[in-house]
Amino acid sequence: MTEFDILFEDEYIAVIVKPEGLLSQNDESGDESIVSILEKRLPYVGIIHRLDRGVGGVMVYAKSKDAAAKLSGIVGDKAVFSKTYLVLCHGRPDEAQGEMHDLLFKDRHLNKSYTVERKRKGVKDASLEYSLIAYNEEYDLSLVKVKLHTGRTHQIRVQFASRKMPLAGDKKYGAKDNFKSIGLFSSNLAFPHPKSGKTVDFGALPDYSKSPWNIFEAEFLRPSAI
Repeated sequence: MTEFDILFEDEYIAVIVKPEGLLSQNDESGDESIVSILEKRLPYVGIIHRLDRGVGGVMVYAKSKDAAAKLSGIVGDKAVFSKTYLVLCHGRPDEAQGEMHDLLFKDRHLNKSYTVERKRKGVKDASLEYSLIAYNEEYDLSLVKVKLHTGRTHQIRVQFASRKMPLAGDKKYGAKDNFKSIGLFSSNLAFPHPKSGKTVDFGALPDYSKSPWNIFEAEFLRPSAI
């Protein structure tokens, strides 16, 4: 059984750090997932959101139907259910801080999203804000903090790739490197606790001793950098 860190747990929620390569929920493959692991010791596991298999980071699961209903009701409101990511992308953004706004279409057969020019059936608005933390000239890689305004399939991956800044290791969206892991990590999650209503905030860092994150290990070791 794969081990993972539990950042917080009470009778309503469990906040965990998903390792990359582990499914966030059960699927037709039958492979081990966070849900299948939690189900071995909890009577109820409510899925609130998901992360792609190759992406690690902070996630919350509900431990009761009532908690699941409350969190599911706000997960789409990014001003209330806030998600922040760390991104390693090829190249460097033109501006140190900014926003990205696009129209995205998801091809369900290919499980891949694309930027498109006009609204039509199945096309959704996608927006995020970013800030550049550091740039490594040797690898031509940027370490970027991203806060989502919307939550679309592969949103960060396709929005950066469409600007010729594919994420490190993301072959699906055009990366031509040799990294085996995708440079994307869910670093922070903030939301109202389903019982108290008070905002709770949880954070974690990727394993910066491993590729490709080790390129920016010095930045992670600075307390105020992230």
